[in-house]
Amino acid sequence: MLPVRGRDGRATGAVRLLGTRTAWTPVGDGEFYCPGCGGDRNYQRLTGRRRLTLLGVPVLPRGATGPVVECAACRHHYGTDVLDHPTTRHFSAMLRDAVHTVALAVLAAGGTGARTALETAAGAVRAAGFEECTEDQLAALVEGVAADTGRVLGGPCGASLTIELHEALDPLAPHLAPAGRESLLLQAARIALADGPYTPAERDALTTIGAALTICADEVSRLLEAARTPS
Repeated sequence: MLPVRGRDGRATGAVRLLGTRTAWTPVGDGEFYCPGCGGDRNYQRLTGRRRLTLLGVPVLPRGATGPVVECAACRHHYGTDVLDHPTTRHFSAMLRDAVHTVALAVLAAGGTGARTALETAAGAVRAAGFEECTEDQLAALVEGVAADTGRVLGGPCGASLTIELHEALDPLAPHLAPAGRESLLLQAARIALADGPYTPAERDALTTIGAALTICADEVSRLLEAARTPS
């Protein structure tokens, strides 16, 4: 810093002699969840070139920096890992699809003959976002999937159903708080219990759901028991 002196010779301020300046170049854009704004916002992905400045004038290159993500609203910069977090809309769609898949898995394990189970499953699916879902639609879908895959309704959770559950739950689980993962498992348990105690096939499906949600086996057992004796 160099002092700046007035007419009387006294220092009145300072000028920065050396510094750095970054010139940013946009290389992409999109929508993301901004942690600063707390909601979905547009962004630009930027790469930068740093330069040494002398009295504010760029004189020497100092290499590349970034890439970074700049929020179009708050203008804050974030690391590109912020893009791994789903937007609010994407997260809602993931959760909706997960509830639908879980409900179908539990119904397939318990069979579609009990109206109470169908009503409980349809209520959960409607609450998740499929507002037009009906009991008959769920029953037809479960039976259609079973016919296509050769799976016997009421049987253990097979390889195809396990794959479907993991495809729906694996991307969602890292973005759910522990309470959210537990809530989804308990919701599945309530569907299974709507027509009576767990069957072996239902327990197998619920255990698979818990594993896909990264809930440890002991905690899955505790939650399934808690669902049987709600407070």
